Amino acid sequence: MNRSRNTMWYTLTKRLIDIIASIVLISTIFLPIIIITSIAILLDTPGPVFADTPNRVGKNGKLFKLYKFRSMVVNAHQMLRNDPKMAKLYEEYRHNSYKLVHDPRVTRVGRFIRKHSIDEIPQLFNVLKGDMSLVGPRPYYEDELREQQKKYPHTKQLVKVVLSAKPGVTGYWQVSGRSEVNFDKRIQMDADYVTKRSLLFDIIIMLKSPLAMITGKGAV
Repeated sequence: MNRSRNTMWYTLTKRLIDIIASIVLISTIFLPIIIITSIAILLDTPGPVFADTPNRVGKNGKLFKLYKFRSMVVNAHQMLRNDPKMAKLYEEYRHNSYKLVHDPRVTRVGRFIRKHSIDEIPQLFNVLKGDMSLVGPRPYYEDELREQQKKYPHTKQLVKVVLSAKPGVTGYWQVSGRSEVNFDKRIQMDADYVTKRSLLFDIIIMLKSPLAMITGKGAV
């Protein structure tokens, strides 16, 4: 009974923090960054401001549209998966836990905003919608989870734990190495975070996140 009450209290408090913090961040600190980034993307390469990426897997396996500034050429995801010229690059992408260190699809502006996680700022609108939380597990692609569980069969139970929570704009793995962390270690860290259900841990992660953004450590 107490555990159920604590879980409810944690969920409600976390949601309240998500709403208030997102509104404050969007309307103050990040507003000029959003405007400048949008203009820079439009001037750099043809295409929309926001990325047209495949849906992500949210809480309880529900798919949702993740908002993100476009950091690549148009149709980058379809290009990687379907263009025969990129077959070798796609294999590298899958082998490297769905990350590429040297990605030819990334634009000039995209390289900068990805390094400093500026491309992820629009995810605050996902937080307001309730698809995401400020802090949580990584928002995985559907095919990423499917393929990585084949590669690391022992992670299947961990994935179930991770999908019991909303994905986050930032999280434990982001502030602990970010893209330098392989899937099996990353999903373990995400599962550990979900199991903790600690507002204090959330606050610690949020306090560490600006440094990860500024330094760009581990970002690709």
